[in-house]
Amino acid sequence: MDTTNWRSLRSVLILFMVVNGLCFAGKAWLEKNGVSLPVLLGGNLLLAGVSVLAYLLMRKALRTNTGQAFVRAMYSGFMLRFFLVAIAAFVYIMVEKSKVNKPALIACAGLYILYTAIETRSLLHTLKQNKNA
Repeated sequence: MDTTNWRSLRSVLILFMVVNGLCFAGKAWLEKNGVSLPVLLGGNLLLAGVSVLAYLLMRKALRTNTGQAFVRAMYSGFMLRFFLVAIAAFVYIMVEKSKVNKPALIACAGLYILYTAIETRSLLHTLKQNKNA
């Protein structure tokens, strides 16, 4: 991974570490408000991993000379992120049935928005630095 990739992915990794730190520091508050810590941490890990993977797909597409490759990678990243998160949520809901922790799922939905925004911002930063884009 080159220096540009590391700088652009730094925001995603920082968000991942900050969310984990806040979860552990605010464990008592989360439990008091009915938020399941394992669900929240698992969702954070999944979202961080998928964001990094989708970003790397788009970064690879930027190295090609055609705009079609970038558009395909952008849609592939969206589909990958959306379906992996949807499958994970479906599996969690089917396994837990009536014990689904709605506050944790809502928090994960907020994290989904945050990760998407940060990934988009990092990609736009990479596009500005790319001379061929």
